[in-house]
Amino acid sequence: MTPKATEARKVIPIAVAQGEGPAAPPPGADAEMISLYEAHKKIYPRSVSGLFSRWRWAMVFLTQLVFYGMPWLEWGQRQAVLFDLTARRFYIFNLVLYPQDFIYLTGILVISAFSLFLFTAVAGRLWCGYACPQTVYTEIFLWLEKLTEGDRAARLRRDSGPWNPDKLWRKAAKHFLWLAVALWTGFTFVGYFTPIHDLGREFVQMRLSSWENFWVFFYGFATYGNAGFMREQVCKHMCPYARFQSAMFDKDTLIVTYDKERGEPRGARSKKASASALNLGACVDCNLCVQVCPTGIDIRKGLQYECIGCGACADVCDTIMDKMGYAPGLVKYSTENAVNQHWTKAQTLRHVLRPRVLIYIAILGTVVTAMAVSLATRLPFKVDVVRDRGALARIVEGGRIENVYRLQLMNASESQQNFHISVEGLPGLAVASEQDVAIESTQARWVAVRVQAPFEAAPAGSHTIHFEITSKDTAGKLLEKSVFIVPR
Repeated sequence: MTPKATEARKVIPIAVAQGEGPAAPPPGADAEMISLYEAHKKIYPRSVSGLFSRWRWAMVFLTQLVFYGMPWLEWGQRQAVLFDLTARRFYIFNLVLYPQDFIYLTGILVISAFSLFLFTAVAGRLWCGYACPQTVYTEIFLWLEKLTEGDRAARLRRDSGPWNPDKLWRKAAKHFLWLAVALWTGFTFVGYFTPIHDLGREFVQMRLSSWENFWVFFYGFATYGNAGFMREQVCKHMCPYARFQSAMFDKDTLIVTYDKERGEPRGARSKKASASALNLGACVDCNLCVQVCPTGIDIRKGLQYECIGCGACADVCDTIMDKMGYAPGLVKYSTENAVNQHWTKAQTLRHVLRPRVLIYIAILGTVVTAMAVSLATRLPFKVDVVRDRGALARIVEGGRIENVYRLQLMNASESQQNFHISVEGLPGLAVASEQDVAIESTQARWVAVRVQAPFEAAPAGSHTIHFEITSKDTAGKLLEKSVFIVPR
């Protein structure tokens, strides 16, 4: 390129004004594309201790104890919680559910949704900060990273330095531990759908089916990628909850809040210096609230959608306030109204039970009660009636009219049940085949049932009848509607 051309070369940002096209470079100039997006910078969260940190780790232990431990829990002669897709049966402790019990899944989803709405209206993103799998596994992976590579300063120094044996073995150890936790997580996940003892034997003997292999490694590497590398990017760019959380917030929602009136103007000072003499607020501008944030935001700029409400900034700020001899709570869980109107904790909590929260509680209580009553009164067996399409109706010996049906009897209990089949709806209507049927525990069986009626019992056409299936062991009774065809 000639000197003249070099002088003519200009950097032209590509921008589009409202109602105009892209800016055109002047004649003879070279256009250089400038990215309007900032490159991703890796976040190195600083370790923190405090009240909210202890709660967060308590939730890590609780959720993982349930997740990893539940598949190994025995209930009688089977796994306590097992979703057997092959047999189309779902075991949850003493409950045995079939695909026909889909209504209970709907109920669980409704309860989960309104629980989320309720917790969010009361205290913001509690789920995100303390129980979300992304948060939980990120905490575990960060702990393993600190265990192998050191604290934040050591990780920053090592990542910016050249490769050497120390850096190599530490990185290798970290990724080995990450992969071990991720694969164990994938194995446990599949253990909810395949008996985990059998799965363990097959895994050791390398006899896993293709689908079991796929889901173990898929879920494992999803955990490895999300918790090890993507971390805050999942919360900021992939999770939809961050985008619509503001719709569930109001001015009485507890959120992580920076007391700007107390903290500003911020500035560094010695511990012995008087903040009022220096015309400074309580914030010493140490920037630790940014360093401990898992999503890398500055809470002093106000509530942002990236904030997951984990309270790490509140913990570290209270530590600094204690060292400086200031009152804690510069960063704390509070509400917009409480901060603006200087409410006490008691006044703040009194505003929690506001109308929208009471509505959520009422709906949630109604759905929970309805599900509990339904499960408590649920019969331990189910029946489906299907007419035999091969022969709608026929006249048999004695001039009686016969219809054939197929009944699917499903035993949803853990013991064998004996059933008696009867029918009603027309004069002289009776079951002409075997009426007593035994079904093994948690099994289903199709039974052919012949129903006969006198020829003069009803005019030609279709007539409604009811099958009555009675359990001799539980005293339960079901009525199933069907039709009886009388030929012309």
